[in-house]
Amino acid sequence: MPETRTVAVPDIGEFQDVDVVELLVSPGDRIALEDPLITLESDKASMDVPSPFEGVVRELVVSVGDQVSEGDPICVLEVTEGAMAAPREARSSAPQAPRGNAELGDALRTEVLVLGAGPGGYTAAFRAADLGKQVVLVERYPALGGVCLNVGCIPSKALLHMAEVIEEAAAIREHGIDFGEPRIDLERVRARKDEVVGALTRGLASLAQQRRVRVLTGEGRFVGPHEIEVEGEDGTQRVRFEHAIVAAGSRAVELPGLPEDPRILDSTSALELEGVPERLLVVGGGIVGLEMATVYAAFGARVSVVELLDGLMVGADRDLVRPLQRRLKERLEAIWLATRVEAVEAREDALHVKLAGKGAPGSAAFDRVLVAVGRRPNGDRIGAEAAGLQLDERGFLTVDHQLRSNVAHIFAIGDVVGEPMLAHKATHEGKTAAEVIAGLPASFDARAIPSVAYTDPEVAWTGLTEEAAAQQGTAVRKAVFPWSASGRALGIGRPEGLTKLLFSEESGQLVGAGIVGPGAGDLIAEANLALEMGADALDLGMTIHPHPTLSETLGFAAELAAGTITDLLPPKKRA
Repeated sequence: MPETRTVAVPDIGEFQDVDVVELLVSPGDRIALEDPLITLESDKASMDVPSPFEGVVRELVVSVGDQVSEGDPICVLEVTEGAMAAPREARSSAPQAPRGNAELGDALRTEVLVLGAGPGGYTAAFRAADLGKQVVLVERYPALGGVCLNVGCIPSKALLHMAEVIEEAAAIREHGIDFGEPRIDLERVRARKDEVVGALTRGLASLAQQRRVRVLTGEGRFVGPHEIEVEGEDGTQRVRFEHAIVAAGSRAVELPGLPEDPRILDSTSALELEGVPERLLVVGGGIVGLEMATVYAAFGARVSVVELLDGLMVGADRDLVRPLQRRLKERLEAIWLATRVEAVEAREDALHVKLAGKGAPGSAAFDRVLVAVGRRPNGDRIGAEAAGLQLDERGFLTVDHQLRSNVAHIFAIGDVVGEPMLAHKATHEGKTAAEVIAGLPASFDARAIPSVAYTDPEVAWTGLTEEAAAQQGTAVRKAVFPWSASGRALGIGRPEGLTKLLFSEESGQLVGAGIVGPGAGDLIAEANLALEMGADALDLGMTIHPHPTLSETLGFAAELAAGTITDLLPPKKRA
């Protein structure tokens, strides 16, 4: 005899009041076990709710636009006897191992073990699960996302956005609008930063659960070629695996000889924003150091930057860095280049720093010192030798174009395999490694990986730089469009930027690009796509860009290279 059952929303993690965006069945439809019933959409992802029974839909209880939570009714099914399964919510009410993961004595057994749940690690784990693999994901932080989501990329960008708004509010005074001096409530600022991080990490936890990825929290170390040991708060768990993907990331480089003092910060503690010091010294003029200098200066600190090399943000072309450096000189107390920090003495009144370099004072006192001199891979912290993994002289794991290490069943991705140490590189490498393990013909062969400094102005570049082209002896044709000729840039009061494109003299194809100005990190994506597609100046110049936008500066630069520009005088033809 048929039996009537009410189907309810299963466990969807910590989400509440999720929107119903689509109904996938109607009354009278016959459905099979696991057929999707409705689609829900949160701020992180959309998900289909599958049927836990086979039968006929008798009534829909929800409508598009409703908001539902776990346990809310979806529909009423007439279920045929013998065609019932355990309710979906009962089978997924808590995180559990994917099908196939099993206990083996004291060890858990899985097909794919991913060590590290940063952007590369969770991407690898999720892709492997989507390809039918049983996956265990090991993460040392209590929440998924690694350094990037928890204490790096995401919280820093939340703070940089606040700094940007402060600067824009100050700049608009020149245009006749005065908001007054900003009042900064650090407690609310920290709460907002944590809210952004929490939304993303909760979303990842839900996605892991829906994919049946088993998450283990703790420090993971290899104890053999096919076994890892995870030490967490609840004890030690061993995991045996067929394949592993190492996504163990990197850590901040520490300057030797510094005293143990809470007033000496690294990028992680700087993001905690416990207070705004009166005077802050940033040691390191790279991307991280300059981003943190931007935040603290906007929040009211008197910031100085000291850099050992003779330029800021080494790796980017100097014409891209100059507009940033000019703006920083207006906002920072001092920038000392080619200067070494010789000693830091912690006294009760301040941190007294001894400096050696042209133009730098012999010593100066600061309330806080932020050390941002780079990062080093965590390859030396994973028990690599127990698995037979080889590290190079800098501590990186060596891999081939498929991200396979010297141990054939162990792959490695992200910061632990080498420069550039960027989350977006790691995510693409993670997908590649997972696909190779699943038997797909995949390899990592990106033509270019963009770099972005989220300073004010932003600086972004991809592919070959002018400096690298000169060092390699590669002949390139350069086209630079100044933002002083952009209506959009003038309208927002930011004419200091520029867009530069480099084309191969031999093939005519785009081989490099650089942009400095507001939104450069978003604009560089088009150039990166053009480079990947092998576009030339005509391809980019004949692409219709919306007007007036900053994006059309890419088209104008391409027109300069092609000799078709009308918004500027065309360049003289070379003999």
